[in-house]
Amino acid sequence: MTRRNASLSALIMGCTLVFSGSMASAEDLPPLPPVPPDYADKKMPAGGWTDPKAIEEGGKIYRGEFKTEVNCSSCHGKDGAPVKKGARDLRDPKLVCRFSDAFWFWRVSEGVPKTKMKANKGLLSEEQIWQVMAYENQFSHGGKPADRSCYKP
Repeated sequence: MTRRNASLSALIMGCTLVFSGSMASAEDLPPLPPVPPDYADKKMPAGGWTDPKAIEEGGKIYRGEFKTEVNCSSCHGKDGAPVKKGARDLRDPKLVCRFSDAFWFWRVSEGVPKTKMKANKGLLSEEQIWQVMAYENQFSHGGKPADRSCYKP
């Protein structure tokens, strides 16, 4: 195959993907890793996703105003938009709604291997981790408190 034919073939395949609507989406993402047994039963306390006081406290922690060792916004951005390569975009409900309470709690507690996301276990109490999660959840809901009815196992 000549270089011209190869280029033309690549262009046609790209156009076909675009016009067929087969671009990658959150649904095409690989399955999330299983939650370890120590975290499998974690569930946000009742009303925690929309509790204004919890969200306010979670915002302070997220922005690094609570403890200097914890500053989620340094990677995830002040509005949930990544500022560092590899950080999740917390504004995208297609991504955030994939996280069960247990999965999200586990990741905030233990960090994410092979990334810059550090473990917060030992730096934050369980209540503070829930507060941060409630604050982060707002990013994928237009900056407003929201329950997790978007989560589908």
